Amino acid sequence: MKKIKNLSEGGFLKLFFAFITACFLIAAVCMPDRGQMFSGLVKILTGTCKISTNYFAVGGYAATYLNMGLVALICTLLCFLPGAKPNNVTTLGVLLTVGFASWGMNPLNMVPTILGVCLYALVKKEKLGAMSNAMMYSTGIAPLISDLLFRYPGVEYVGFNWLGMGLALLIGLIIGFFLPAGLGHAPNIHKGYDHYSAAVPIGMTAFFLRTVLYNVMLGWKIGDLGKLSTMGALDTASFANTNIFCFVVFGACIVFALLMGCKPKDYWNLLKDSGHGVCFTSKYGYAPFLMNVGVFGLMIVGYFNLAGAIDGANVWTGMTFGIVFCMLATCNSGSHPGNVWPIMAGYMLTSFLFGWIFKLLGGETYALTIGSQSILIGLCYANGMSPIAGKYGFQYGILAGGLHYLLVTAVPDMHGGFCLYNGGFTAALICLLFVPQLEKFCKTKEERKLTKASK
Repeated sequence: MKKIKNLSEGGFLKLFFAFITACFLIAAVCMPDRGQMFSGLVKILTGTCKISTNYFAVGGYAATYLNMGLVALICTLLCFLPGAKPNNVTTLGVLLTVGFASWGMNPLNMVPTILGVCLYALVKKEKLGAMSNAMMYSTGIAPLISDLLFRYPGVEYVGFNWLGMGLALLIGLIIGFFLPAGLGHAPNIHKGYDHYSAAVPIGMTAFFLRTVLYNVMLGWKIGDLGKLSTMGALDTASFANTNIFCFVVFGACIVFALLMGCKPKDYWNLLKDSGHGVCFTSKYGYAPFLMNVGVFGLMIVGYFNLAGAIDGANVWTGMTFGIVFCMLATCNSGSHPGNVWPIMAGYMLTSFLFGWIFKLLGGETYALTIGSQSILIGLCYANGMSPIAGKYGFQYGILAGGLHYLLVTAVPDMHGGFCLYNGGFTAALICLLFVPQLEKFCKTKEERKLTKASK
């Protein structure tokens, strides 16, 4: 443990990413359907994946775990490129991309945009490693790449074809080439109150391309894009499978944190952080960061199980399993149980409130319950607004969560389901509306504390 504690921040994070990669690859060969692992992976690689696509239904458990492990391996290898300096932004990129790999991303549809970022690095004479984060974030539009590759310009699946391959590569290169500029500008839009910054340029790019490629060139209406959905059976899930994996991985993180000397006061200091513009590994050290991975991860799993219990259903699908890691992605950038629980509470309270209003107005079956797939996935990215709760107080976190709940299911109409950052894009829109009001009319927790002390 002493050697690990003496590693540089980049070295420690590479080791952490390798651990995550190994967990998925080992789990793949432990799944009961491992005999169909490679045939299932082929189905994942060669299928379309407009959000949300349940890879458990498409390829099976073993294939999904293998796909997540391979994506994690690619992300980890990117961190070893010359000039790469892994940090909290890299942590977010790796875990987010790995989470996507159970419901819309695979090693094949990642390639075109990564190559586009490489082209940018070549033209701008940047080291490839310096662009590794941008390479990972560029893959958030992977469903569009798969659709262009296997189906465009029609609705029916056609498989590999020269037009599709050329179009997917061309669009991917263009997206990857221009994305780095957008990534650099995105934090200015929400002032650091949305951890999923890449959602802004990726969401706007998906909106633009959906409009040009489908509405303008083909004359499709927004409703027609629904024909492209390949969600798969939602009942292909396993409560035990997903829970056991998460409890083992997150439990191991807690054990490693304790072995590295993490004390209760160390993690308590982290829990008091507002989460605004912070890197936990730099500010608090490796052990408290690992403790946060474990505790925060278990909290997410516990919330999903609670939501399922309230709805009386098993909520676990390929999407919700991946979302655990998409939500956990912010564990080094500012999110922790202390500033995320208000967002969760906001979602739950708003769901109950509008479910009651729906029935009061004569409705029978309310679709947006707290355990529905769209709401659980939306909550993941609402988590990105945790700095609002940390900076201004839990009541504002609850309100931000409620606002996100109201908007998140409508945003896919903008980008046609081709942006995996749907909820992160929604969070940016909420910040665009909400943060200026907070700055104008409300005091931060620190300002309220100073005002009280001066009296």
